[in-house]
Amino acid sequence: MKMKRQFSAASLTLMMVLLLWPGAASPARIKDMAYFLGTRSNSLLGYGLVVGLNGTGDNTNTLFTVNTLANLLDNMGIHIDPSQTKVKNVAAVMVTAKLPPFSRIGSRIDIEASSIGDAKALEGGTLLMTPLKGPDGKVYAVAQGPVSTGGFSASGASGSSVQKAHPTVGFISGGALVEKEVHVQYAELPQLDLVLRTPDFTMANKTASAINSAGCGITARALDAGTIKVEVPEIQRSDMVGLITKIENLDVQPETIAKVVINERTGTIVIGENVRISPVAIAHGSLTVQISEQQNVSQPLPFSQGKTTVTPQTNIQVQEQKASLSVVGGGVTIGQVIKGLNAIGATPRDLISILQSIKAAGAMQAEIELI
Repeated sequence: MKMKRQFSAASLTLMMVLLLWPGAASPARIKDMAYFLGTRSNSLLGYGLVVGLNGTGDNTNTLFTVNTLANLLDNMGIHIDPSQTKVKNVAAVMVTAKLPPFSRIGSRIDIEASSIGDAKALEGGTLLMTPLKGPDGKVYAVAQGPVSTGGFSASGASGSSVQKAHPTVGFISGGALVEKEVHVQYAELPQLDLVLRTPDFTMANKTASAINSAGCGITARALDAGTIKVEVPEIQRSDMVGLITKIENLDVQPETIAKVVINERTGTIVIGENVRISPVAIAHGSLTVQISEQQNVSQPLPFSQGKTTVTPQTNIQVQEQKASLSVVGGGVTIGQVIKGLNAIGATPRDLISILQSIKAAGAMQAEIELI
């Protein structure tokens, strides 16, 4: 019997994603890069029960589910002993939702219900009326309805099981009714604050210049790297929606910083177009370790008192390829860098180490971000 295990950096199968833009980036709308202060969603949270499960709910040992069910029935005039209650068809869930800006009373929003006990699945269940509160503790919406999981889980008596998707998290489209509004007033405002999603001084200045050059009769100035103050003349304040629409659809040439994003778990590398490399020499090699295991049989002599035994024999071989030296010139583009690294046979795993080493040597004019 022979078993082989081989470890090699070159044998790792990883994916590298490289984003290259030929030439300058295309202009983008202001609405895709910024938002007006006040036009944001608000998080809502609630605790509720999903009922009607086919034996896939929480176990009796899940005390908060038992007590919640007992309290619910008690409020309805049905008094029960929690210790005598079976809850296998009931699951406790946390309900989350996003309250969009300008939502009015009676509007419907989507919700998610996530099991917090030991329920096996929420498939086929119905969420009971659950108040959804904001960070201020006030109720802004009420959720209720049938839960859709998009998956299933099944198991047999032998312990085998099969599962599709994630059956302990459910979704209800339009499952919550808005009961309280978050008021945002734009009419007759003398000023508007435009906030960049990615703060950048150059981008803030460009955005302000684009607004001033649009001929809308308004004045904009960058307060800092993330905020542009828009002065609205009195004659324009009666039609704030039309004014905001004009501003949002103005085109601005986006600014991108030199950055390399690395996800070492998946071997993904994303490199921006502005990354530059100073003169540097790169040595690259790989190490291969091969372990062979063979089982030998030790047979005793005839008529001896010995026993037949199996003795393992392990052979270890180490092979190291000769390192190659590649010189990268100064001020090269990222396309030239990748071409040079590919020429020395670097794998995605090797590229991650090489790029980190180049940055540590001070030869890369870019930021490395690990995710």
